[in-house]
Amino acid sequence: MFAGVIEAPAAAFTGIQWHAHEMFFGFGWAMLGGFLLTASKNWVKIRGYHGGWLAFLAAAWCFERLGMGFGAAWPPPLFLLSNQLFLIAIVAMLLATLLRHRDTDGYRRDNVFFLLLLPLFPLAKFLLLDGLYAQAGQTMALGLFRLAFLIMLERTLTDFMKGVFKAAILRHPLLDGAIKVLALAMAFSGFMPPPATASLAALLALLLAIRFAFWKPVLAFTRLDIGIMHLGYLAIIGQLLVVAFEQAAQVVWVGSVSTHLFTFGVMGLIIPAMIMRISRGHTGRKVAFDAVDRGVLWIMILALLLRVGAPQLAPDAYLLWVQLATACWFAAFAVLAWRVIPMLLQSRIDGREH
Repeated sequence: MFAGVIEAPAAAFTGIQWHAHEMFFGFGWAMLGGFLLTASKNWVKIRGYHGGWLAFLAAAWCFERLGMGFGAAWPPPLFLLSNQLFLIAIVAMLLATLLRHRDTDGYRRDNVFFLLLLPLFPLAKFLLLDGLYAQAGQTMALGLFRLAFLIMLERTLTDFMKGVFKAAILRHPLLDGAIKVLALAMAFSGFMPPPATASLAALLALLLAIRFAFWKPVLAFTRLDIGIMHLGYLAIIGQLLVVAFEQAAQVVWVGSVSTHLFTFGVMGLIIPAMIMRISRGHTGRKVAFDAVDRGVLWIMILALLLRVGAPQLAPDAYLLWVQLATACWFAAFAVLAWRVIPMLLQSRIDGREH
């Protein structure tokens, strides 16, 4: 459809809205929801949702894909139900876990940000498909994902660096808190004047860069499975700098660099690595990356370079770069599916319950 080879079906929204929606709320929220359902039960020390609850969420996710596939041709109430059921249900389940078990929450203070950002996702979703506020909705969705990834990186990299290298990285409550507050504010940048957005983005990028310098990147890059998380962190900084430049200069770089630096550089690099870790660790297996796993991560790094870097060097071949990046994305996740799905369909090898 993007290349014009086949005609896009008639829809109540544009192709760009459809693409952004499916990447953030089809792909992105399947990943974020799965991570949070897995992690939150560990934070509050309970078994968590399983069985029928997860079957319902899977069915609701499929229902949403059908609704989007028909291009909102369904009656408005039915389309709205299909479009929001999965997200609202999983957000409600996560909020219930975090609120009901706050006394046993090991991240009680930090999880205040999850209590704030999770209910905003349905609003961003609604705006993204709106004719008037689509860009603001996309900006809000990206901003909320940015905040979620920053929270997760704080926690996972603290544990990974300690577990793998026996190294402590800088965690300062004032700095960490300022970063999260600014990231939350950036979710609303679609409603701000350009100078305000540019200033906030530049300040947040500066604070993230200062913290990154104390997160032992040289040590982290000695191992791809850890270094890939640092690359994702750098992509957040880069994306914010692009936003600051574009808003200040009122220009747009070729190929939606701002958006794709985040989707390929942050989501595309971090999510495969986390899938590998979580699928092994939570099925009772040893968390170790072999040559195939590392190959998947290198393919995703190549996809980032093809989708974001190459169009800046040879913009006339833009469609080719998009197609090659797409091929890398499909190849990497196909290998992941081949490796991971069999693990998830089996009982835990240590005999514990999922």
